[in-house]
Amino acid sequence: MTSAVDEAGLEAHFEATIAHKDRIEPRDWMPEKYRRTLVRQIAQHAHSEIIGMQPEGNWISRAPSLRRKAILLAKVQDEAGHGLYLYSATETLGVTRTELTERLISGAQKYSSIFNYPTLSYADVGTIGWLVDGAAICNQVPLCRTSFGPYGRAMIRICKEESFHQRQGYELLMTMMRGTDEQRAMVQESVDRFWWPSLMMFGPPDEASPNTAQSMAWGIKTHTNDELRRRFVDMTVPQAEALGVTLPDPDLAWNEERQAHDFGEVDWDEFWKVVGGDGPCNAQRVAHRKKAWDDGAWVREAATAFARKQEETADHGGAPTTPTTSAGPASRTAEEETA
Repeated sequence: MTSAVDEAGLEAHFEATIAHKDRIEPRDWMPEKYRRTLVRQIAQHAHSEIIGMQPEGNWISRAPSLRRKAILLAKVQDEAGHGLYLYSATETLGVTRTELTERLISGAQKYSSIFNYPTLSYADVGTIGWLVDGAAICNQVPLCRTSFGPYGRAMIRICKEESFHQRQGYELLMTMMRGTDEQRAMVQESVDRFWWPSLMMFGPPDEASPNTAQSMAWGIKTHTNDELRRRFVDMTVPQAEALGVTLPDPDLAWNEERQAHDFGEVDWDEFWKVVGGDGPCNAQRVAHRKKAWDDGAWVREAATAFARKQEETADHGGAPTTPTTSAGPASRTAEEETA
């Protein structure tokens, strides 16, 4: 049992590690609140990657060419990989993937509000790549330097792939904007729907964010929600001009004094409504995830049973068994056995 003196020393070492901007690793001592904060944040990120496969996966079979199908399929596959990296990082904190999925399905844990909006046209595939993945990059690049080692290392690869996704989305929209009037109108309509939800991705305003101050003190986050939101707007405005689309904000204007853009107020009532489970697709997204989890139960049970059998065989000194195939010895016919 750790004494109060020992714990004080461990906490002092933890604080010194954070102050030096070094990494906390899974076997290091950490305050319980730090661990819980990480579980909440990384799990929410992992859930977002997995749920985020749904709105775009909806368009794989309807993409207009084999090339576009292949691009979208590869992107959705990447998102699955991101979820797995992040679930693995969370597991180092003593929480199983099963527990995390059950918390998601029960509503105990959340995912990004953006994925509760429907993808109504193929242009949404490009808009998600440009705006949603662009917002994700703004939010996630600083996490490569987060104080928890497994999270930061996972983010390095994730950010590289998200950057590629953002360029893919921008290229798709640029192609459509060079097309017909109907295609250009489709892109503008899509941008109109996704602009404000993209700004909501950074979370509530700083004064309404209960976790930001402590997360920054611990080095989990390095920028506030509003700082990242402003950075995203400044990054996106010139890209919109190059595309030839209008961002749906009449208050959007360049501020010469600040050398940055002013922009309108996000509809926070809508944000909290979606976060609270009353968005356009909340029930649909969670129901789809629950169905996939339930349908995969037999696979998890079979894998667990096989692993248990392998362990039992090894414990008794035998060689692990390997399944036979239809071409193996176990498939010989009765005629071959009696020949």
